Amino acid sequence: MIDLYYAPTPNGWKISIMLEELGLPYKVFPVDIRAGEQFKPEFLAISPNNRIPAIVDQAPADGGEPFSVFETGAILIYLADKTGRFLPKETRARSNVMQWLMWQMGGLGPMLGQHGHFALYAQEKIPYAIERYRDEAARLYRVLDVQLGKTRRYVAGDYSIADIACFPWTMTHKAQGFTLDDYPNVKRWYAEVRARPQVQAGLAIGKFEKKPFDEEARKNMFGQRAKELRS
Repeated sequence: MIDLYYAPTPNGWKISIMLEELGLPYKVFPVDIRAGEQFKPEFLAISPNNRIPAIVDQAPADGGEPFSVFETGAILIYLADKTGRFLPKETRARSNVMQWLMWQMGGLGPMLGQHGHFALYAQEKIPYAIERYRDEAARLYRVLDVQLGKTRRYVAGDYSIADIACFPWTMTHKAQGFTLDDYPNVKRWYAEVRARPQVQAGLAIGKFEKKPFDEEARKNMFGQRAKELRS
């Protein structure tokens, strides 16, 4: 059994999709990030960076005590290694998947996240910041489009944790003002991945309550200070 500490965000979806793809039994523990539950000591003990998602493996492969993992890239690798799926063992194929996973972790996710923040959530609209991150997001979409155009059905060859990591962030394209018509290879890949039953099941795990995005939610998600991490 895997315990999944989760909120319905692109990063949260990565892990719910992965668990559905693997068919592993898991239990969801919702974390209300708008209410600040990510700062509770019991969650920080699992995820010291106060970010969702995180997992606790109640039956790790070594037979030892329950094992917790935070950071989505680390979780995806851990689950892939645990099950022997979606991450090749052969050196070159594994490296190829890992490169694109790191690309998502260091580029696609953070840059789309920053563009979304400044374009959609920031109370003060700063043209330089919006343009800066929009340009970088567009560049990354183009990188992905070129990669998928190299006779590749999926990002790194076969369906892998690279696809599972990238897909949820591309789901933000409409809200962020992008059209996949500009990226035909991404558009084809996006439709194919989204049609997978396991992906649909992973996306269906919980939703945010429809309520105003108030100052308390804004503070808990965007106005964090180091002092708030004291346990």
